[in-house]
Amino acid sequence: MTLPCLFISHGSPMFALDPGQLGPRLSALGRRLPRPRAVLVLSPHWMTRELQITGGARLDTIHDFGGFPAALYQLDYPAPAAPAVAREVVDMLGQSGLVAQIDPARGRDHGAWVPMMHLYPEADVPMIQLSQPPTPSPLALLELGQALAPLRERGILIIGSGSLTHNLYEIGAGPAATDHAAAFAAWVASRLASGDLESLLDYRRLCPDARRAHPTDEHFLPLFFALGAAGSAWTHVQHIDGGITYDALSMDSFVFGDTANEADRLDEVAVDFTEIDA
Repeated sequence: MTLPCLFISHGSPMFALDPGQLGPRLSALGRRLPRPRAVLVLSPHWMTRELQITGGARLDTIHDFGGFPAALYQLDYPAPAAPAVAREVVDMLGQSGLVAQIDPARGRDHGAWVPMMHLYPEADVPMIQLSQPPTPSPLALLELGQALAPLRERGILIIGSGSLTHNLYEIGAGPAATDHAAAFAAWVASRLASGDLESLLDYRRLCPDARRAHPTDEHFLPLFFALGAAGSAWTHVQHIDGGITYDALSMDSFVFGDTANEADRLDEVAVDFTEIDA
């Protein structure tokens, strides 16, 4: 079993309570995919100078945000931990010359558990998290994903959790902000459709809406982690239209490397997915 890789836009923490357009589509995807041994998530809400992996026997749900409704802080995502898989990840990174350490105490931040509440709402799939390196380099994240690509053949679902657009200054700013977010999302989708990795890696220079969509890079970089983890199969792409929330946050997400024959199974998810032919 070779699993695909996902890039999921996790948006605001309120995505946990308000599934919007993307939530049901992630749930449909979770039902459709083969059941993984475990899920490995990289999120910009855990950034460390040296790579770290959650390796405890139990992983707490971290509410790493403030100013939201009380109900959000009561949520828990008690998916099983996977310390043996964490050690497997450390070993695989080491084969590429990358050093990673097990963190036995770290829990799961909202960039990890919020989208998982929709993808696997029963919280019954083991889940670990990899820290994101504090670099602005898309290439570095691509190479990190490439180092872990063989995990797909071991039943591990790899997820880069970020946001296709992430300008918090424009939340609630109205149609002008939405137009710019939509323009950036369309540019990314078109480059993925054409297999234009070179332009994606140089998105800050080549896309006119890039700086407005991402004043900083950290929420876009998980896309390159997912691309790298998909290996040579990254050009087989499915686009999940997640819409735009709060005027500025594109929730569009992508499935990379799903090489199964979709034709026999699209009926149940036809409204959810748009195939991008590379």
